[in-house]
Amino acid sequence: MGLADKAKNTAEDLKGKAKEALGDAKNDDQLKAEGKADQTKASTKQAGENVKDAFKG
Repeated sequence: MGLADKAKNTAEDLKGKAKEALGDAKNDDQLKAEGKADQTKASTKQAGENVKDAFKG
């Protein structure tokens, strides 16, 4: 996995955590859900990249 991909996935995960925290602070369930979805998306991408790396080796 390239460094740029790792950075993008990390940034997306952090964005999701921030959205979730903001949604929690504002009692905004939709924003919390979006944050969790962003985190899940980042985790899924990370897992896919890890699988690619395993087959490259």
